[in-house]
Order: sequence, then C-alpha cells, then structure tokens
Amino acid sequence: MNIAVVKIFSIILCLFGFVITVAFWIPGLVNKPRLKELLGSRYPLIYFIYGANGPFLLALGLLLYFFAK
Repeated sequence: MNIAVVKIFSIILCLFGFVITVAFWIPGLVNKPRLKELLGSRYPLIYFIYGANGPFLLALGLLLYFFAK
C-alpha cells in the first residue's frame, strides 16, 4: 500500500478519535444522566464504546503515522 495513503488514513483515525474523546468529556455535549436513564444496567457499556472509539483510534492513528514505512 502506498505510504501516502497510510499517512492520510492515520491522520483521519487520529482526528476521528480526538473528536470522539473531546465530545465525550465536554460537559453538555453528551447527556450522561439521560444515557444512564435510557440504558439502566447497561450504562457501563458506554465506557467500552468510548474507549474503543476515542482513545483507541487516536492511539492507532498515531502508531500508524509514526511507524508506517
């Protein structure tokens, strides 16, 4: 695969992960009490989804960007 394509893909992953992370932690953007009310006992699943999409994508993008050859 072309190195430029990998670099662009990694930048997209970083941006997407950053946006999810910021959106989750800024008060008011994600209504956590409403989510807790809707999900009930499944509420901890939100943290799994956040972890899989926010910081994980950011870290994956950074790894791809710096170690792609």
